[in-house]
Amino acid sequence: MGINRSSYYAWLVARPAAAERQCVEDELTEEIREIHASSRGAYGAPRVHAALRRKGHAVNRKKVERIMRERDIRGVTRRRHRHLTQQDTKAAPAPDLVGRDFTATRPGTKLVGSGSRRELPPPAPTEPCVTVSRYTALVTLSTRNGGQTASGRTSLGIAV
Repeated sequence: MGINRSSYYAWLVARPAAAERQCVEDELTEEIREIHASSRGAYGAPRVHAALRRKGHAVNRKKVERIMRERDIRGVTRRRHRHLTQQDTKAAPAPDLVGRDFTATRPGTKLVGSGSRRELPPPAPTEPCVTVSRYTALVTLSTRNGGQTASGRTSLGIAV
């Protein structure tokens, strides 16, 4: 069978202790099921563990978690999930001034940033416009393909 003789005898000696542990876990499972049923299925592992401790059982919380997981005993979460950030449904989306065309004739001609409210003063006619915020992303020209294409990504607004 490909195992050492000593391993077989160690397993054979450990069988009664393993059977006793399994019996204790089965009794603990019945206690857990009672506590879980008395809470109408609402209690999870932390509350079941606390109830067991109040009853005088010296058991680890992780053991309670394992037993509940193995026996498919789950608590019910009845809390509403709160979403603190709500989008403004009436707000206009940021305009796509580049039109998703990131080609540029020379480096630094198309700069991209987020749609934050803080902007620099208008640039001179020969300079590119830059929107500055903590999410600013710069689109730079790539050196491949003769410097004719630009690559980058934006999240919100685009300024040309």
